[in-house]
Amino acid sequence: MFKSLSTSLILRGLLAIAVGIMALAWPGVTVLALVILFAVYAFIAAGLQAMRAFSSATAGPVIGHLLLGLIDVAAGVVALVWPGPTALVLVLIVATWAMVVGLFEFFAAFRHGEPTGTRALFLLGGLVSVAFGVVLFAHPGIGAVTLALLFGLFNLIYGTWQLVLGIDVRHTDKALHPVHVDRHPHRTAA
Repeated sequence: MFKSLSTSLILRGLLAIAVGIMALAWPGVTVLALVILFAVYAFIAAGLQAMRAFSSATAGPVIGHLLLGLIDVAAGVVALVWPGPTALVLVLIVATWAMVVGLFEFFAAFRHGEPTGTRALFLLGGLVSVAFGVVLFAHPGIGAVTLALLFGLFNLIYGTWQLVLGIDVRHTDKALHPVHVDRHPHRTAA
């Protein structure tokens, strides 16, 4: 069990490190890959909506699911035909998400009964998230490349952590199950 877990962790770590290096080396290609991944997601969502539409017993949900499926197909086609604007829209979605999360963290800091340290962390996290969102809104073109670079950096850190964890699990397995060498293989027990 430990051997397969350690191998899995090591392989995932090496893959994440490779993806991180590629994302840092070619951020423009990474942005394009994220747009294509979004398009694939939209097409898969369209297929799932169609499946839900035809598994429904009444006509109302059928039409609704088919309309949602058509919107998903349209989003996927737009992403593939116009990858530049799609990348900017994705950056604006991330910017909006960062600002909303930041505001929720900011307000969570003033919840009744929060310890001072927790309150400070909520305030700091909220301010950083809002600032990140503002920067992405102010410079969405640069934001797309920045997101690709952050994606690459994240994968390098995550991959290194997975690699170290896999090696540690492998060493733990060897410590728990040392190789037993029988010096007298032909001797029988009496």
